[in-house]
Amino acid sequence: MGCSLSGLNSLYDAVNGGGDVWINENRFRIVRQLGEGGFAFVFLVKEIVSDASSGGGLANKVKDPAHLSADGTYAMKKILIQNKEQLELVREEIRVSLLFNHPNLLPLLDHAIISVKDGQEGGLKHEAFLLFPVHLDGTLLDNSTSMKAKKETFSTTEVLHIFRQLCDGLKHMHSLDPPYAHNDVKPGNVLLTRRKGQPPLAILMDFGSARPSRKQIRSRQEALQLQEWTSEHCSAPFRAPELWDCPSHADIDERTDIWSLGCTLYAIMYGVSPFEYALGESGGSLQLAIVNAQVKWPNAGPKASYPEALHQFVTWMLQPQPAVRPSIDAIIIHVDKLIAKFTK
Repeated sequence: MGCSLSGLNSLYDAVNGGGDVWINENRFRIVRQLGEGGFAFVFLVKEIVSDASSGGGLANKVKDPAHLSADGTYAMKKILIQNKEQLELVREEIRVSLLFNHPNLLPLLDHAIISVKDGQEGGLKHEAFLLFPVHLDGTLLDNSTSMKAKKETFSTTEVLHIFRQLCDGLKHMHSLDPPYAHNDVKPGNVLLTRRKGQPPLAILMDFGSARPSRKQIRSRQEALQLQEWTSEHCSAPFRAPELWDCPSHADIDERTDIWSLGCTLYAIMYGVSPFEYALGESGGSLQLAIVNAQVKWPNAGPKASYPEALHQFVTWMLQPQPAVRPSIDAIIIHVDKLIAKFTK
């Protein structure tokens, strides 16, 4: 829904007027704007604690102390809600986000939806405020873009460790009852935090598209409804074939995320999804390339190449028939074997 916390490495200088925002009983000062998209804006904010001896307002509310900021800074997502449909989508994003509790999934620390007067029409509209830990090293997409400009790549070890963390986060989602699919796994929805002497910390975010993963499609109308929903909520270059051309009789499950995960592993290595790369090489239709699983590999010399085992791993996840696509548990077993093999 709306804007993700992307673009963090190109911060705006403007404070956007500054000022304070209350999220329930806690007060935050806007430091600067971090990004925007659609009807959403992301700000860096700092908690204002009136009584330091009390330990701080947010500290009394957040269940996991590890999510608290040492310097009181957080990321605040402000969503301008224009109609009832958007209001329900925001409420669903909040509900779903609160289901998850895992170190590789971005936690929602607090939230508020308030009514505001519409100056033009005189009615009431809504604004939502969602509070998260802040990660100023940007997304995987941000990092890949800046590294590409410097002709740098992640090492094989870094690739595997970043990917392993995404698998851990998805396993948590897929293990719920009922299982949830993220539905929009991609580099722009992965936050990276650089750590000295360690692989980057990878955190999957933006649960606006997350829904119970298992759906029974039993008519052409249901198939078309699913395709329409996914066209709005699932990024095209990372979208599984069954979501592009859904049969009238199909069982959809969380293995749609496995397809996106395979595309994301390719993107960690080469900066784009495999189907964006294929189109750049030969042109044509993105949908046809995905439905036919037309994967092409860059031939950029030894410095940018990765072990063939990683290419085979990607291909294993990019099975066009979901019934033969591996589960997240099988993926984790395999990536652990690759880490043991390639990590010195």
